[in-house]
Amino acid sequence: MVHFVGAGPGAPDLITLRGAKLLGEAGQVIYAGSLVNPELLTYARPGVPCHDSASLTLEEVLALMEKGEEKGWDTVRLHTGDPSLYGAVREQMDALRERHIPFDVTPGVSSFSGAAAAIPAEYTLPGVSQTVILTRMPGRTPVPEGEDLSALAAHGASMALFLSTGMAGEAARHLLAGGAYRPDTPAAIVYKATWPEEKVYPCTLATLGETAEKEQITRTALILVGDFLGEEYRRSDLYNPAFSHGYRRGKEDPR
Repeated sequence: MVHFVGAGPGAPDLITLRGAKLLGEAGQVIYAGSLVNPELLTYARPGVPCHDSASLTLEEVLALMEKGEEKGWDTVRLHTGDPSLYGAVREQMDALRERHIPFDVTPGVSSFSGAAAAIPAEYTLPGVSQTVILTRMPGRTPVPEGEDLSALAAHGASMALFLSTGMAGEAARHLLAGGAYRPDTPAAIVYKATWPEEKVYPCTLATLGETAEKEQITRTALILVGDFLGEEYRRSDLYNPAFSHGYRRGKEDPR
């Protein structure tokens, strides 16, 4: 059995209870060494083989999984954050289906959640934004036609950019071209959210590229953009004493 496990954004205690349990029961671990905090490997039993996949191809990873299956081991495939976001897991799952190797997925805390906690901020503020866009700049891996950053920016929604800090200045130009964001729209670069090295660099869209260059942040960071980082928002109705819902009658409700 292969278990795809989300390692969380970095801090070893942000892995889920299920993920930690699976690590403790694994016969082998294959982990994304370029991104996963190595402290997470302490959840595995002493002597369990732990393979760093940073230098491996898909075929080599699959060979390790097949070997584990032959030996009757449970294999934990440890991915950074949540496996469903930029995890390259679909190709692994399809290959396991072809080989009739059973697998399951344990979700993890994504770095976009860790970045919001680092600020701290709420992406979905009443009267500001009720939509979060998770995307990235095109690089060596292109983005599909229709997902151009300027087109997405036209919504003016809260946005988290993965894998884009090395192109922060170019990203800012695309975001401004969308027309909904302003040069003074709040932004932030969050470096290694939840790790001991975590840093938050508040800025605006106008100063985004300059900030990344000044702080020499080119990778392992998220760019957050939107007015959810500002000061203005409307109080939520959920806890408003005048607002009725299924669990409470508002004080001014005539019923």
